[in-house]
Amino acid sequence: MKDSVLFHTTELGPYRLKSRIVLPPLTRSRSSQPGNIANNLMATYYQQRAGAGFMVTEGTQIEPRGQGYAWTPGIHSPEQIEGWRTMTDAVHAQGGVIFAQLWHVGRVSHTSLQPDGGAPVAPSAIAADNVSVFIETGPGAGALAAPSAPRALSTAEVKDIVQLYAQAARNALAAGFDGVEIHCANGYLVNQFISAHSNHREDEYGGSLQNRLRFLREVTTAVAEVVGKERLGVRFAPLFASTDEDRVYLGLVEENPHETYLEAVKVLQEIGIAYLSIAEADWDSALELPDSFRSAVRSAFSGKIIYAGKYTAERGIRVIEAGWGDLVAFGRPFIANPDLPARIANNWPLNLADPSSMYGGTAKGYTDYPTYE
Repeated sequence: MKDSVLFHTTELGPYRLKSRIVLPPLTRSRSSQPGNIANNLMATYYQQRAGAGFMVTEGTQIEPRGQGYAWTPGIHSPEQIEGWRTMTDAVHAQGGVIFAQLWHVGRVSHTSLQPDGGAPVAPSAIAADNVSVFIETGPGAGALAAPSAPRALSTAEVKDIVQLYAQAARNALAAGFDGVEIHCANGYLVNQFISAHSNHREDEYGGSLQNRLRFLREVTTAVAEVVGKERLGVRFAPLFASTDEDRVYLGLVEENPHETYLEAVKVLQEIGIAYLSIAEADWDSALELPDSFRSAVRSAFSGKIIYAGKYTAERGIRVIEAGWGDLVAFGRPFIANPDLPARIANNWPLNLADPSSMYGGTAKGYTDYPTYE
């Protein structure tokens, strides 16, 4: 494997990446409380995985209303910025390149996670279904819960949130990040604006597909003006079908996903961002993306394309060699194998991830996975 295309260098914006292997965003819910602050344990976790060619942090909420799960980190307070700086210093000491993923969950939240116990905010007052949030029930203890009913944002409030994304991007630069990725997937806020299922607005942000893409366009443009388009990526989750009703929220399934997401990709092409990250469904019964869609995205977008979603090394090589993508992200394997690139290169066996320690907790199941040698 060490001679495969996975280990060819490539350019991403101003950076030369040592491989095509990516650590994707992986929520682990281990920030320090109170304050949702990135900490030394998180710095160790990312530093251990700095052998990746490229890294993106777990989602980090851009404002207090953007949180949908207990103990996830934020990037809106001075303390949070300082906490992330510890992590970026640790990664850079290992020669790593790391972007912050900017996150707002929108309606996928709970009143107990919202400032003053308010309703979550959303494009329209339509509750999220087939999804759970995670709320704190006591110190270090939590439970799954149904999302609370959201309230619709006013037009002025939508424009304010665009500026909150821009401020979060400034904070990411202050924290030492090499760039940022905007989370526009998995049924969260930007995805909620794009989807006809969750956006029933009658102002300039609703109705036609182009109107529903307006929030994406404005957020991406505003963030690009802060960090530079060459240091900016966007993540989508374009599901084409789902037979698993409990997992529909991973990407709202549009009536015509090919048209919806191809038009969204064209928006990003016009802005000129560095990369597009495509998160595919990762459960056993999920359908793979149609090759026709991959080809259409490649034709429409001239930046780098990252694919993620239950990838093996062999499947990743196929996508790159077919010309559909440029980099491949490995999620669960990177959780359990901090030295994943070396294991792939040498065909070493992989540790298996422990599902019970995925979210919240201590170093157990987080920084204690062994390297091969």
